[in-house]
Amino acid sequence: MIVPCIDLMDGKVVQLVQGREKALEVESPDEMIAKFAAFPEIQVIDLDAALGRGSNDGLVRHIAARAATRVGGGVRGVDRARALVEQGARKVIVGTSAFTRTGINEPLLAALVEAVGRERLVIALDSKGGRIVIKGWQEATAFTAEEMLRSLEPYCSGFLCTYVDKEGMMQGTDLEWFRRLRAATAHEITAAGGITTMEDVRALLAMNVRAALGMAIYTGRLSLAELAKLI
Repeated sequence: MIVPCIDLMDGKVVQLVQGREKALEVESPDEMIAKFAAFPEIQVIDLDAALGRGSNDGLVRHIAARAATRVGGGVRGVDRARALVEQGARKVIVGTSAFTRTGINEPLLAALVEAVGRERLVIALDSKGGRIVIKGWQEATAFTAEEMLRSLEPYCSGFLCTYVDKEGMMQGTDLEWFRRLRAATAHEITAAGGITTMEDVRALLAMNVRAALGMAIYTGRLSLAELAKLI
């Protein structure tokens, strides 16, 4: 599956380079929703909620009413997860709060499973320099994505794995890393970060890994029409 991405900040659709520098901005999500109509699911990340400086709940609700969505950003507790489901999210993405300094946050993850169901939960594993990073990619943990997958399986239906080293840079991704992740779990894996060419996309799909696409489709580097043919 190919999953187009919509990131929200200050009431607008944006694309950031390395999670910091704003490269693109679109006033309304409706244009992108229409362009993404051929794809079965859209990924929506509320960057303001993730950064703890408000939220874009109205936009999330607007998008979720018009497309099947998986939504993340600021899921630090049960209330936020429930709120996203109530706003229409089919799946909820959990990132930083899934981890502690020494491992996984089992009490929170267990509470989220009880609240919204394991089948609705996707855990984000963001990797930079070989280590899982949290808190907006600013803090590195001591563990790798590969070694954490199995212990996280009881708390989710899939993983969103971002190769942060190349996120938003249009320089290609690390296909070998995704092969290792694919070998480490039977759960659904969605790849993100640096996916730039049709060859990247085809390679990921061939290994049964979904491709989450942002910058490459917003800049026209990847054709939505060509991508739709791969569905």
